Amino acid sequence: MSDRKFLGVCIWLAIKFDIDVGGLRILFIAATIFGFGSPIIIYFILYLLKPNQY
Repeated sequence: MSDRKFLGVCIWLAIKFDIDVGGLRILFIAATIFGFGSPIIIYFILYLLKPNQY
């Protein structure tokens, strides 16, 4: 997968929900910077849940 940047979570979610991967990455970065919830913990939990193909 050529769009994989870091662990492949955003590309997996973008494909799964048919949304733009760039917007999803910006959403995760903004949530991390502004402290909405626990985006880093959520990111790593999603990494553990995603299939290995992404």
